[in-house]
Amino acid sequence: MMGTLVELFKSRMASGELRPDSVQANAVKKLDELKIRAEFLSKEAGLIGGLLRRAKRDTTGLYLWGGVGRGKSMLMDMFFEQLESRHKSRFHFLEFMQKVHSSLHEIRKTDVADTIPPVAKQVAENLRVLCLDEMHIDDIADAMIVGRLFESLFDMGVVICTTSNRKPDDLYKNGLNRHLFVPFVELVKERMEVHELASDTDYRQERLKDERTYFSPANSKARSVIDCIWNDLSGGKNRVLVLQVKGREVRFPRFSNGAVRATFWEVCAQPLGPADFLALSQAIRALIIEDVPQLSRSNYNEAKRFVLLVDALYEAKVILIVSAAAEPEKLYIEGDGSFEFERTASRLREMQSADWNRET
Repeated sequence: MMGTLVELFKSRMASGELRPDSVQANAVKKLDELKIRAEFLSKEAGLIGGLLRRAKRDTTGLYLWGGVGRGKSMLMDMFFEQLESRHKSRFHFLEFMQKVHSSLHEIRKTDVADTIPPVAKQVAENLRVLCLDEMHIDDIADAMIVGRLFESLFDMGVVICTTSNRKPDDLYKNGLNRHLFVPFVELVKERMEVHELASDTDYRQERLKDERTYFSPANSKARSVIDCIWNDLSGGKNRVLVLQVKGREVRFPRFSNGAVRATFWEVCAQPLGPADFLALSQAIRALIIEDVPQLSRSNYNEAKRFVLLVDALYEAKVILIVSAAAEPEKLYIEGDGSFEFERTASRLREMQSADWNRET
């Protein structure tokens, strides 16, 4: 029998793994309440439990929101790991929606008139608790689907826990046809407890504030330091991030807690373009890219992709950690594209600033 999340949180503070944080402690209490409720409901028959909740319109979820780096993902992971039920799933929200779109695409081939109910049934099959990290909606296709999908999942007895950088009222803000999205906002507020993690501490920035984020040369010493940074960011966990971009799968094998780790060749030697890098920058909060070589006409295509990648990360305010053959200003000094790279070098230098990402 597992203990409560509050007990686990206190033990991790006592061991020094976590620092005392009253705001996080309040959120843990909310997650503990959800854990108790979820485990009670998971013992009911799924259909009967769903019908009961539909009749009562009970709160069957938690919407945990707050600024970047406040510990939302860490707390949700704690909640997910401590759930006794085996009927649980955890996804990055973008990853989840891409799976939904793929399922919708397959079901449309069967000429089903309304594709959302069968997709919701697929998601809810053998599932009692669904955890979705970093809910962020800026795509009209997602906006038009998510309301009916969530309503169906709630009605089938699925408990949903989400994290987001935005409060519900700011989701899909200024989006096209947003009035059609507003019912989803109201559904969230009706069926999920909305709790703000209103901490002033950005732990992700704190972890990196005394760390270098650009290492040159890219040698064994740099790799050792980056190993430590990655272990700190990922908590020693790792899974595959799969992005669906224009009908293609783009995979990043090392993904954890909103961060991706990859080599220059794993990213820039692949046939990827602006849409792929935009999707990546929207899906993550930090990228470690290792072993950037000296750039020149001999690797022009790879260098061009690196420029596009840096641009996408810069605009999205993604934390970038790099190991490279030379400092930014000396990384691309001759050949086609070297003049244009001056802007990229400037951005790489700016992204090393301790407070560059602070406003997000």
